[in-house]
Amino acid sequence: MLRKFADIAEVPDLRRRVLFALGCLAVYRFGAAIPIPGINGEALRAIFQAQTSTLLGILNIFSGGALAQFSIFSMGVMPYINASIIMSLLQGAHVIPYLDRLHKEGELGRRKLNQLTRYLTLFLAAFQSFGLTIMITKMPTPGGIPVVADPTWFFYFVTVLTLTTGTVFIMWLGEQMTERGIGNGVSLIIFAGIVDKLPGGLLALIQLVQAEEIGLIRALFILAGIVAGVTAVIWVETAQRKIPVQYAKRVVGRKMYGGAQSFLPLKVDQSGVIAVIFAVSLLAVPMTVAQFMPNSAAAQQVLEWMNRGSWHYQVIYAALIIFFCYFYNSVSINPVDLAENMKKSGGFVPGIRPGEPTAQYIEWVLERITLGGALFVAAVAVLPEIARQSYSIPFYFGGTSMLIVVGVALDTMGQLEAHLIMRHYEGFLKKGRIKQRWFNVGGQ
Repeated sequence: MLRKFADIAEVPDLRRRVLFALGCLAVYRFGAAIPIPGINGEALRAIFQAQTSTLLGILNIFSGGALAQFSIFSMGVMPYINASIIMSLLQGAHVIPYLDRLHKEGELGRRKLNQLTRYLTLFLAAFQSFGLTIMITKMPTPGGIPVVADPTWFFYFVTVLTLTTGTVFIMWLGEQMTERGIGNGVSLIIFAGIVDKLPGGLLALIQLVQAEEIGLIRALFILAGIVAGVTAVIWVETAQRKIPVQYAKRVVGRKMYGGAQSFLPLKVDQSGVIAVIFAVSLLAVPMTVAQFMPNSAAAQQVLEWMNRGSWHYQVIYAALIIFFCYFYNSVSINPVDLAENMKKSGGFVPGIRPGEPTAQYIEWVLERITLGGALFVAAVAVLPEIARQSYSIPFYFGGTSMLIVVGVALDTMGQLEAHLIMRHYEGFLKKGRIKQRWFNVGGQ
């Protein structure tokens, strides 16, 4: 494995990409440590220590701890993700014909859609940062000390402007990492924020064992559960349902082409971490709106439902994950196009007629493997929180963080391996070490 990482340094283009991505992550982590002036840090930390079981706590994890410090990057990439969700829903529902036309215009249309997403991100960042500022200034602290002693309109203006600018900068930084670095920039930014907290969590577990607040056997059981969860996530994330494809023989001139056998790979969890990130981002919207009227009964009800330990939150969170798994597949995979392309190249699924029957068969298989993948992702996201409450685990560990860390790591390793193989280097994943699984769901 060390030799594989050494190969990265021997490829100049790949080395530049990796160093550029690491440099961007360093800039992000540096900005996440710069607090906004006028904030009482002790009172703010007291709030977040009491809010670990709420959606506010998980948003702090997504921001890499920037929200707990109320830094210039406190909003993170959530407004950008929310804007992407809205644009995807509008395209998928065919609500605005103009967006449908842009989607079909290729590269030029994609650039225009990205530009519209950026404008929407700017609007959502200003809206959400204003709600976040109101929440921070009016939220009661355990010690009774206000986070902001005397908030003025100038403080609100400067804070909203700073948070909005920080979000726009992170959005630009993520796009630069995607284009000039390695992996998906936005996902890597979230990944870096979560990984930054892992050493502290491990140290906290060791300290609890040393203080005899938790037994050694119990700690080992918790670590074994985390390792088993990571293994299961890797197994499902690399699993595929392979649909066999047979190509007919055809004669072109004096040569005969075709007759080969191949397969159409369909991932069990096609959406990866996208569904989880989308679900968390969407859950943050009602909490933001509730901050504009904190004393109303409706706002209090919303904040109560946003308690991560309540069954309302768990059910809504799991339902959103399942929905976005199906939605992402419907946007990214078109069975009709796959069947037509297969037909044009002389391919067919054994036992299935080409054309529309093939499209129906692919859709039938896709719906069933998506259900299994979506249920697994929802279970991994929800069950650790239930286990933490049931067994009174004195620190937080979340399936959401596990899914994001493993999913982003696998995606980035896959891109690194693709670059190495393209330049005739041996990849990270040898044959036989990690095998692709066959999920034969009602098919061949």
